[in-house]
Amino acid sequence: MPSTPTLWRLHGDGRHVTPGQVVSPDERLTWPRTVGLGLQHVVAMFGATFLVPLLTHFSPATTLFFSAIGTVLFLVITRNRLPSYLGSSFAFISPILAATASGGKNLAVGGILVTGLVLAAVGFVVHRAGAGWINALMPPVVTGTIVALIGLNLAPAAWKNYQFAPSAATITLGVILLVTVFFKGILGRLSILVGVVVGYLVTWLGGNVMGWSTFGSLDFATVGKAKWFGFPEFTTPHFSWSLLGLFVPVVLVLIAENVGHVKSVAAMTGKDLDPLTGRALFADGVATTLAGIGGGSGTTTYAENIGVMAATRVYSTAAYWVAAAAAFVLSMSPKFGALIATIPGGVLGGATTMLYGMIGILGARIWVQNKVDFSDPVHLASAAVPLVIAIANFRWKLGNLEFTGIALGAGAALVIYHGMRWVERWRGTGQEPASPASVPVPEERAAR
Repeated sequence: MPSTPTLWRLHGDGRHVTPGQVVSPDERLTWPRTVGLGLQHVVAMFGATFLVPLLTHFSPATTLFFSAIGTVLFLVITRNRLPSYLGSSFAFISPILAATASGGKNLAVGGILVTGLVLAAVGFVVHRAGAGWINALMPPVVTGTIVALIGLNLAPAAWKNYQFAPSAATITLGVILLVTVFFKGILGRLSILVGVVVGYLVTWLGGNVMGWSTFGSLDFATVGKAKWFGFPEFTTPHFSWSLLGLFVPVVLVLIAENVGHVKSVAAMTGKDLDPLTGRALFADGVATTLAGIGGGSGTTTYAENIGVMAATRVYSTAAYWVAAAAAFVLSMSPKFGALIATIPGGVLGGATTMLYGMIGILGARIWVQNKVDFSDPVHLASAAVPLVIAIANFRWKLGNLEFTGIALGAGAALVIYHGMRWVERWRGTGQEPASPASVPVPEERAAR
């Protein structure tokens, strides 16, 4: 794939965004303003990107390192035409936790690597053959279901963290909810980050200063020992066929997230970006593969950064080069990573109660946006059964392979939808969707 980047031309006077227009990916504002916007993107992705390594016990600095490298690769592979920051994907949380519990961190990292390779292969095929087959394989009812079941499958993990320090967790959650509706613009979009910061300070004040056990406490021992500058710690991947079933379904979610990102940016900039879909998938696959080689979290495009672009109307890829550079610099400070790792479980419990629920509702949002008709029994079954499988965390062993809630739910969504549609077409038994017009009038009921 050619990867020659396109540089930027100045938008207007470089100081203002022209009324009614946006700063396109191939444009930029003055460099001081571009740097400021890039740092704003770092802040936007910060809370969510660090939650994944904190919840999965990965190194925050390592995750940030591969996030920065992955963002640069994404910009190069998409020829500098698609603005995106690659942060930690929440779709990996459950597989990582399960793999780590079964065989250790190295096997979890190996699962991330394999996921990246599969996604890169999908991206290559899409680039050559087009994205039509993805839309046929994963219609909105299936895509929404898979996204929703990932968030709902993680609900018990949120409750587990919440119990570490209920008071701090409740305050964290309350602040997130309040900030979401109290502030406009970028601050309102950063509600999870603000909630975590406030929860952190409350834990320190209530636990460390006042000694109240219900708030938990902070342990700064590792922060004092950590160096100011140095490479993050890397982890060698190991592989187990029995655990790959946990990770491969994540590819479906990453496909949905990347395709959604391309369409969102295209809608907001008025540009046809569909030809870049294959490149976006391939780039995220490469970034996730690299993360798997060294021990970082798998990557994906970020809705938080979409929010920043929508609020500022600046879609310049130049800002993302700045964001990647800033993230790389931060990742080279072990002390900074150690400080992030001190965020306590109770605070994470409050944040993830909101976050995992949001992931579930994002799946429902896909249904609503695409007007999925649940009076269609095929649509209804394709969502209902997989959601129960994921929430209850069904398990199925096939030889040395073990499939759990997310993998089984994602597979069920695909099999049920396409299987029922095939039988429906074969038998000619498609049911008329229930609607007010389909209710028999009194004369019809009497005749029956």
